[in-house]
Amino acid sequence: MLDLIKILAGMALLYYGGDFLVTGSVRFARYLKVSSFVIGATVLAFGTSAPELAASILAALNDAPELAMGNIIGSNIANIGLVLGLACLIAPITIASSRFKREYPPFLLSALLILFLAWDLKIHQPEGVLMVGLLAIYIWRSFHKEDLNAQPEEEARLFLDKGPTFQVVLILIGLIGLVSGAKLLVSGGVSIARNLGVGEWFIGITVVAIGTSLPEIVSSIMAARRGHGEMAIGNIFGSNIFNILMVLGITSIIHPLNITEPIHPDLIMATGFTCLLFILTLRGKHSLGKISGVILLITYFLYIVLKGIGKL
Repeated sequence: MLDLIKILAGMALLYYGGDFLVTGSVRFARYLKVSSFVIGATVLAFGTSAPELAASILAALNDAPELAMGNIIGSNIANIGLVLGLACLIAPITIASSRFKREYPPFLLSALLILFLAWDLKIHQPEGVLMVGLLAIYIWRSFHKEDLNAQPEEEARLFLDKGPTFQVVLILIGLIGLVSGAKLLVSGGVSIARNLGVGEWFIGITVVAIGTSLPEIVSSIMAARRGHGEMAIGNIFGSNIFNILMVLGITSIIHPLNITEPIHPDLIMATGFTCLLFILTLRGKHSLGKISGVILLITYFLYIVLKGIGKL
């Protein structure tokens, strides 16, 4: 019961901490006058990837590398299947053809990179340095092009009338909530996994992954409801890239990951979801509607069921 309370309290802190961090970050980013997609793919993605970063670092330091890796892979799968699937049910999401051609390659390459680097069940420090370096290039690339002078669309109305100083304070409060929530969530998840004899990999790829995906769920649904589809899909693209390059990169630099459980099916599934999104986007002529949302959700829950019964 105590472990369950930890998980629920951790998820609550992650939710509100992520909400505050995202709101403050987007408000502060408005002073930069960047487009909605760039906000979603960088500022929003960084904010919503903070739970994965905190949870993975704590898991690695607690000698639970499977939980750290499971959190990252599971979150990326949940971002596409669960988060984007739910957002598509709320409102159609459209991305310009030129932007999709420009932004999908780094999205796919990051998925292929983790598939390649983690195939031997080890992530070393030099590989972490490589990923962080690629992240720097990705961020530079995002702000270097034509979107730099674009006016961002409205993303949230909370604390709209406050100044930049207040938004910085809001960001700090959000970060504290995220770190505290991640600590409680990882603690409860590891304890339940060990007490019930359930593999930490499964706990990481389900409970922890979904819990740390709450900021993505909230922000993407919020953006979709307000008609800012590019911000929603930009958040998914950026979050998955940040999860791999930033979260996995920094985690492996701090504490190299040596995984003992077979994770190859999940690595393949993560890449498969990335390819599925490509197919659905082309099928819908760069628009994701309710049918695409249903397909993503069914595929995600089928994956969870197969994972739960040991078929993956």
